Amino acid sequence: MSGDTVKRIAALARLGVDEAIAQLAGIGITGKTADDTLSRDEKLKFMAHLRDVELPSGDGGGSLVTSRTIKETARGGAVNTIEVVVRKKRALKKRPRRPAAATAASGPAPAAPGTGATVPESATTASAAETTASADATTAAGPASTASAAPTTAAADGKAKPAPSDKDRKLARKAKERRRSELRLSQDKRRQRRRKKQARKPRKVQATLASQHGAFAAPTEPVVRRVVVPETISVGDLAEAMSVKAADLIRKLMEMGSMATINQMLDQETAAIMVEEMGHTADLAGASDPEALLQGLTGADAERELRPRPPVVTVMGHVDHGKTSLLDRLRKTRVAAAEAGGITQHIGAYRVATARGDITFLDTPGHEAFSAMRARGASATDLVILVVAADDGVKPQTVEAIRHARNAEVPIVVAVNKMDKEGADPGAVRQELAGFDVVTEEFGGDVLLVPVSAKTGAGMDALLEAVMLQAELLDLRAAADGPAAGVVVEARLDRGRGPVATLLVREGLLRAGDVLLAGRESGRARAMRDEFGGAVTEAGPSVPVEVQGLSGVPAAGEPFVRVGDERRAREVAVFRQGRHKDARHARQQAAILSSHARMGSDAIGADEGGTLNLLIKADVQGSVEALSDACGKLAGDSTDVAVNIIHSAVGGINESDINLAAAAGAVVVAFNVRADAAAARALENNAVDVRHHSVIYQALDEVRDLLSGMLKPVVEETILASADVREVFRISGLAVAGCYVSDGTVRRDAEVRVLRDNTVVYSGRVASLRRFKEDVAEVKNGMECGITIKNYNDLRAADRLEIYHSVEVPKTL
Repeated sequence: MSGDTVKRIAALARLGVDEAIAQLAGIGITGKTADDTLSRDEKLKFMAHLRDVELPSGDGGGSLVTSRTIKETARGGAVNTIEVVVRKKRALKKRPRRPAAATAASGPAPAAPGTGATVPESATTASAAETTASADATTAAGPASTASAAPTTAAADGKAKPAPSDKDRKLARKAKERRRSELRLSQDKRRQRRRKKQARKPRKVQATLASQHGAFAAPTEPVVRRVVVPETISVGDLAEAMSVKAADLIRKLMEMGSMATINQMLDQETAAIMVEEMGHTADLAGASDPEALLQGLTGADAERELRPRPPVVTVMGHVDHGKTSLLDRLRKTRVAAAEAGGITQHIGAYRVATARGDITFLDTPGHEAFSAMRARGASATDLVILVVAADDGVKPQTVEAIRHARNAEVPIVVAVNKMDKEGADPGAVRQELAGFDVVTEEFGGDVLLVPVSAKTGAGMDALLEAVMLQAELLDLRAAADGPAAGVVVEARLDRGRGPVATLLVREGLLRAGDVLLAGRESGRARAMRDEFGGAVTEAGPSVPVEVQGLSGVPAAGEPFVRVGDERRAREVAVFRQGRHKDARHARQQAAILSSHARMGSDAIGADEGGTLNLLIKADVQGSVEALSDACGKLAGDSTDVAVNIIHSAVGGINESDINLAAAAGAVVVAFNVRADAAAARALENNAVDVRHHSVIYQALDEVRDLLSGMLKPVVEETILASADVREVFRISGLAVAGCYVSDGTVRRDAEVRVLRDNTVVYSGRVASLRRFKEDVAEVKNGMECGITIKNYNDLRAADRLEIYHSVEVPKTL
């Protein structure tokens, strides 16, 4: 209140300015004008003086008296007028009464205007208390207290009243005692309610701690955390990451207009906003940041002891060079006999026990369509055995296998197979390999070359010895315990067991019952089997196992990790599936819109010179990739046709596949799979072309034929003759050209062009051909004839007719 003037203080006290200056002078504060400022001590002294002195009423008085009039209508229509006067007490507690001598010394109190009476202090205090009690009772009692309030109002206004009689004093005294008792009872009730409220208040923890330790506990600073926010996260997990209560987070969401439960999933943007609102820092985990998504889930951060592990060897080479037969000799099995067409179409993983330790072999297909599978095998391996037939030499798939091994930066051991055949020449193989930078030890290089025969078994021990020697040079080590991690070698959908994935453990220990996250799929390893079908309970580094229990068929080549929290693993898998589904849906919608935009499409879902839509279903993931990649390359550089794969997946043909193919006008390519009962019923109602195959090159040949049928045929023309028009005759409205055949032979069923000044003015067909008066089939060179042209009569002399025959030749890829 510093800076208050005398004028403002007088207005607050309801005093005139001159009267306030007089009051200030009475308490020793002199020399003040209306605009002078009072100090704090002067104001306190002046306020104390005002509390001790009864101020005069009226305009500018300081008694703080307020009055109001209330009018009420009774039942009989009479109007009752009630005037309520309230005088506020300025003192919070009763001050001690000053002695009479001090009161007399201070001078008389100011009198009310128009009266010469002086009011003593005791009368002032009692009057204020009585007025306040009277006002409270009047307000509570309503109209009934009008009679008792009237004398108080008259006294407050300072009007002269006749002296009350003894009876009136007695009634007034009783009314006063009754009001005081009522006021006392109401105050007691208020105190009781106040005590109950105070008793219900919980104790403050800080006061309790201070009483225990005898010292003040300073409040701690808020902890700002960095929270990794994935694409989707539940409310409970987000609250746990921020170390806050889930109820507080839900309350904050509700304040922002979002109703959520503790298990509801939040998108990344909403979760980031909530992290910022709670005072923390959000780190967004992008789609290309799997480490951020899996942070704290794998538990592989601790340092683990590295121990020697078996080598992982991939057998690669050209088709029919004996790769699988070589493994059959090592494993004493007949895998190649079970493959359709006698060629390997799946990746196989096997373990072979040798005198120097175990070796894990991966067998990759050699057909050109399985380039992706060979690349995946090279990237998951430590060593490559390049199989080359001694009687066939280096072939295209051999060169491709060399390129994959070089890109993966893994050493190569060359196995020259079929040494038992006549014409086997390993020296020629060495020379051909040298042309592709594969220099063997005989030529001064570092590549081991071993002649073998898968049929007789010759050279097998030497081949294994060479593999183990290279493995020792590589010094392969991995953690033999802790969470497992590796790669998905192959995956398929088994009718009885569900999704089955062949996993190659690269590090750690995989146990039955572990929670796995493999690409877009997650689940628990319910059962584990080795390559012979036997049940196993755990698998260490470089050990391939078949695992069942995943939520779906994972993509081959995807990495897998063991995850400690099944719910978190499922959330990451759902996020990846959503991202993949969005991309696939966009492709399908584009294909459907493209098919609806085409005009005149035929039954197989492809228009002439357009796009062939394919839907591919296969038994294993590797075959799906191989077919998709090979079919996409069939169109080559052609601008007339193109291949659009709208969907590809592992498993049999279901009803949704048929509906999608019908909507997009696609051909279904089924590789080693068949349609279920619901799909068979859907095929009866939809004209969908389904092609079943078990050998990949037969499927590719059929797709190539479909594309070739879509190409626009090439029209080839053959010039038959040339005739000069000598004269034009008009017969019955027809123009007959009298011609001389200058070159070739004119035929009656041929096509003709009319050339005028070496410009083509019309193209049509010959309507009739006559020699004199007879119709003839042809007229040879050097003869005259009459020719009429169908639907054309504007022939003129000196025109030249070009007789030709056109043939449509089918176009091939």
